[in-house]
Amino acid sequence: MNSDLNRSQLVEECDKAFADVLGADLTVPLVRGGETRYVNLDHAASTPPLRAVADHLALITPHYSSIHRGAGYASLVSTSMYEAARDSVARFLCARPDDKVVFTRNTTDSLNLLSRCVPGEVLVLDVEHHANLLPWQAGSHHVLLAADTLAETLAELNRTLAERGSALLAITGASNVTGEVVPLERIVEIAHRHGTRVVVDAAQLAPHRRIDVTRSDVDYVAFSGHKTYAPYGAGVLLGRPDWLDEAPPHLAGGGAVREVRLDGALWAAAPERHEAGSPNVLGVAALAKACDVVGELLGDASAEHEARLRERLVNGLERLDGVSTHRFWADCTDVIGVVTFSVAGYDAGLVAAYLSAEHGIGVRDGRFCAHPAITRLGLPRSGAVRASFGLGSRLDDADRLVAAVEQLLIEGPGWGYAQLNGRWTPAPDLRPMPEWLPVGTNAVPRLCS
Repeated sequence: MNSDLNRSQLVEECDKAFADVLGADLTVPLVRGGETRYVNLDHAASTPPLRAVADHLALITPHYSSIHRGAGYASLVSTSMYEAARDSVARFLCARPDDKVVFTRNTTDSLNLLSRCVPGEVLVLDVEHHANLLPWQAGSHHVLLAADTLAETLAELNRTLAERGSALLAITGASNVTGEVVPLERIVEIAHRHGTRVVVDAAQLAPHRRIDVTRSDVDYVAFSGHKTYAPYGAGVLLGRPDWLDEAPPHLAGGGAVREVRLDGALWAAAPERHEAGSPNVLGVAALAKACDVVGELLGDASAEHEARLRERLVNGLERLDGVSTHRFWADCTDVIGVVTFSVAGYDAGLVAAYLSAEHGIGVRDGRFCAHPAITRLGLPRSGAVRASFGLGSRLDDADRLVAAVEQLLIEGPGWGYAQLNGRWTPAPDLRPMPEWLPVGTNAVPRLCS
């Protein structure tokens, strides 16, 4: 009883502590009239800004200037902000002293950068996001089919690395489809035993779990600001310096060189080597602030908060006849706040459109840029529905989603829907757009593949 009481109190504290994000109290119009509080269950795609990040950006923007070679005061301040951001990222990931921090546009950009650095074969699982699958296909690579259990997958990973001697294992820390978290330290131990380095696609892991690069000894980590409560266009690749220093520049241009001749150039070492052109100073500063804030929030309390939310949603959905939730491995015990589900008799896109138009709930539908993973789950080309929680999520968010799906099963849609450009949309869609949006803007999203 005492344990249950403590857990309840902890969840209440988490709801208060993690609510300070922009848009937490956003209201949206419904297709049949009226408004409701928006339930954002699409954090796995992009997170809203933390209020502390937005406030920080407003504070520093007047000092924005080009960096590194300007003598003006604003340039000196901006340069200091940019370089200090590397320290924030290093602290956030508990980096080793000699790790390099390279700023990129996003996780995809980071992994494409690293793909030019690997001196040998890359091994990758079939359940990866496209960002951790497509960059390796241009070079020597091998795709390992994950087994039916996590334990068997790790055993097969050990056997494959022993046989092939791959230079790099590229693996996602937490699945963007199912939320399942891999045992990172165990995987690194297996890979290093066979002389293989490890890069972790941490786009989903970093906003939910503390990553300790020093303790785990993972070699490279890539993640995005837009999934870590700083949606201002910056990403990170952190890791060992030798491959980064020896590889061709990610972009050829100013800032990446020590000396330029008409017949060639002397390139700088990393990180400058891979940061040519004028960088996203404000995006990087926002990302650094998010790392500082999120790094303080992540821990046992946030994990408990997230587990309670996910448990509430999964239990609610699984008690509904006709609803199925999806996982790769039944023996995977660590899962972040991502729940993918299907509703029998309804296309995933129609379910998502219904939830938005009639209930003010934002989810993601489709194949989530993970086509082989969706195929592995036995789902159709139209994919499934994904609900994903974040630091501003509330227990009521899970309850509202369950209630809306239950209403769909009992009553069916309360409005007409049609496909437009491959996407389900209300027909007609009478929801007004914000007044500040340009007149005539086409609000129909492009086909999600």
